[in-house]
Amino acid sequence: MSPKNAFRVAGLVATIAMTAIPGRAEAYRRPAPSSDYSMEVVVDGSPLAVYSARGTTYVEALKGREYAIRLTNRTGERVAVALAVDGLNSIDAKHTSSGEARKWILAPWETVTLSGWQTSSGTARRFVFTSESKSYGTWLGHTSDLGVISAAFFREAKRLDEIAPALSLAEPRFKRSAENESRADAPSEKAQGGIKGMAKDELAATGIGREVENHVTQVDFDEEDSPASTLSVRYEYREALVRLGVVPACGGDLARREHAHGFVEPGFAPDPYRGGR
Repeated sequence: MSPKNAFRVAGLVATIAMTAIPGRAEAYRRPAPSSDYSMEVVVDGSPLAVYSARGTTYVEALKGREYAIRLTNRTGERVAVALAVDGLNSIDAKHTSSGEARKWILAPWETVTLSGWQTSSGTARRFVFTSESKSYGTWLGHTSDLGVISAAFFREAKRLDEIAPALSLAEPRFKRSAENESRADAPSEKAQGGIKGMAKDELAATGIGREVENHVTQVDFDEEDSPASTLSVRYEYREALVRLGVVPACGGDLARREHAHGFVEPGFAPDPYRGGR
């Protein structure tokens, strides 16, 4: 297997595998969970709340807001990550299998935050929640995977001289055919029915927003044939999440108002000019 080119974010520079990487490395310390890899959808520096229903992970899209994708590698080895937004690779906007996609490189124990589509070696354009009709996918003529973000993490392949002594004990390896892969990220018929009557302008997709500086470099990376982990999240506007039964119809400020009471306890009106509260 020959090395691919990949992109990497190092310091202020992203690393793309001669397989590629857009985005900037971000110092991010927290207790390591059980999973080796993670993906979060981030708005204004904070990850969106995650909902689980029918075996699918959802987040609520915030109309008109820019967002980023935070990828974390919690292993002692570097990995290559194929990141697809609405089915389009975040580096070159091509629609391919994860194995064929250009990839970002994460160093051991590294977290990177990718804020947009990589449009050159020094610039990117922000991910932004918009409608299907205004999405980047629609502009490119590819609309079959709108509303899904997927990240496939590939380990670095071992050199032949490192694994030769164990070859006699290993079982034969076969490259997985794309025709036999199940569409785990595809919504179920029941889920599709929940939003069937909604207009395209009411359904979330990702647009291509303002230009930001984002420098990338290319490095050699020889990846394994199959991803070690693939993470997917589906995003929808709140109305769609309600219709799908993912979140309750009454939430947020409306839920607070529903539980409001006219009287709580006796007392006097506080005087803000006397420090009362």
